[in-house]
Amino acid sequence: MSAPQIVSRDEWLEARKKLLSREKDFTKERDALSAARRDLPMVIVDKNYVFETPDGKKTLSDLFGPSRQLIVYHFMFGEDWEEGCPSCSFWADNYDTLDIHLAARDTALVATSNAPLAKLDAYKKRMGWSFAWVSTAGNDFSTDFGVTFPGKEVRNGQGYNYTDAAFSEELPGVSTFLKLEDGRIAHSYSTYGRGLDILNMAYNLLDLTPMGRHEDGLPWPMAWLRRRDRYDAEA
Repeated sequence: MSAPQIVSRDEWLEARKKLLSREKDFTKERDALSAARRDLPMVIVDKNYVFETPDGKKTLSDLFGPSRQLIVYHFMFGEDWEEGCPSCSFWADNYDTLDIHLAARDTALVATSNAPLAKLDAYKKRMGWSFAWVSTAGNDFSTDFGVTFPGKEVRNGQGYNYTDAAFSEELPGVSTFLKLEDGRIAHSYSTYGRGLDILNMAYNLLDLTPMGRHEDGLPWPMAWLRRRDRYDAEA
């Protein structure tokens, strides 16, 4: 970070009001983008996915509960992994406990991962989370929705984040679904990579500060990150 420019209060206020104009333009554009996202056409989910849950096997339809909408966080936790991804854990710390608020808007939230349910439950307990988390072990859900690439191979021309490539076997994402009046399920939206930034309150708060995320010069942007119960242990 370069040395901050120090000015008078009046000069700061003038600069702040100028930035505020840009922020208002951004907010209006974000609202327009959100409306365009809601207007996207949808595609019917015609595969019968069955998930392992703490309450037994459940279908995709079951994961909605009484809600008409479903948000799925594709949490990186491979079948043979011993821990969940630290980055996905960082994101999960931001959306844990939101399920009650979302339910008030007719929306359910669930995380899905390829690891066996016992591993998910143990890690969830370790991290103190309460959100619903189910295992996709034995089905193609994660592969079909573009977050799992066995052998880093791209299937059906669908790579990560709508490209033709996959740089890892496990990657993060979010998908949203709507249950139609006739009971069918429609896939409305999925986002990956930097599209997940807006879901991370910690990053959004850091973006308000003079130093920002201060990740410049690190081997990779999130090299500083630890699971929240490991900062002291790995200091």
